[in-house]
Amino acid sequence: WEHEDLIDNHWVNEYETPGNNQDDDGNGYIDDYNGWNPPDDDDDIPGGNHGTAVSSMIGARGDNEIGIAGVNWDVGIMQVTVGGLNEANVMEAYAYPLTMRQLYNESGGTEGAFVVATNASWGIDFGQPDDAPLWCAYYDTLGENGILNCGATANNNVDIDEVGDL
Repeated sequence: WEHEDLIDNHWVNEYETPGNNQDDDGNGYIDDYNGWNPPDDDDDIPGGNHGTAVSSMIGARGDNEIGIAGVNWDVGIMQVTVGGLNEANVMEAYAYPLTMRQLYNESGGTEGAFVVATNASWGIDFGQPDDAPLWCAYYDTLGENGILNCGATANNNVDIDEVGDL
């Protein structure tokens, strides 16, 4: 998120004071100013690589004579990481944007964040929904709270309907 084409579209939790080791906004997350990193229980979001490329496609600033332009030049990108790809880690990662949207909904917009969509550019090739029922049902919960979910699929020439994908 610190990339020069992303920094202006990096979402921050304005209700949180960074680095004071407190949950200033009462959302259950301590010092979640820059988003959330569930494996480390902090807002230290690793940079570079795949996440930076995907965030750039979504929201790199345009018309600034540097780098590239994303699809939306004026967007808030909430950075959330996921640990290893298993059902528990995925649900923990999705819990943060869900919590923030629920706070927004319940407070009439004075708390939390107006999370519109999540993007999961990761997954489990050949994964089956029956193997991750809680993960799959969580998409319904997110949707019920107003969050659209976008996900990537396999990067190979297979029929997902036949081989599966999570």
